Amino acid sequence: MSEIPTPPPSEPTAPAAPAVITYDDFAKIDLRVAKVLHAQPHPNADKLLVLKIDLGFEQRQICAGIVGHYTPEQLVGKNIVVVANLAPRKMRGEVSQGMLLAASNSDHTRVIVLTPDQPIEPGSKIS
Repeated sequence: MSEIPTPPPSEPTAPAAPAVITYDDFAKIDLRVAKVLHAQPHPNADKLLVLKIDLGFEQRQICAGIVGHYTPEQLVGKNIVVVANLAPRKMRGEVSQGMLLAASNSDHTRVIVLTPDQPIEPGSKIS
């Protein structure tokens, strides 16, 4: 009886590259600093938090899928980075008027909300 040869270990493959965008595409994104005024669990979703944020020129509500990585208490008073010109969208019955930016590892076991490294006023433009 002959043994079936074991294939050599496969090399890790690089993730697929996202589509390339032009500078004009990037320039359409309005990134702003926002201060989290209030945070609470979403009433209809286990993984979402509902945040009330101050953009300096107005207050808004956003929903963020960061439960398990942040508690509401960890976010209140924190400056975060948001996409301010994202079209509003209903998320499980709550309107989200923007999106916070976060970094995560490949399996999403670690999620880090992006924040300025020094204090700056809400509404400050990020470029």
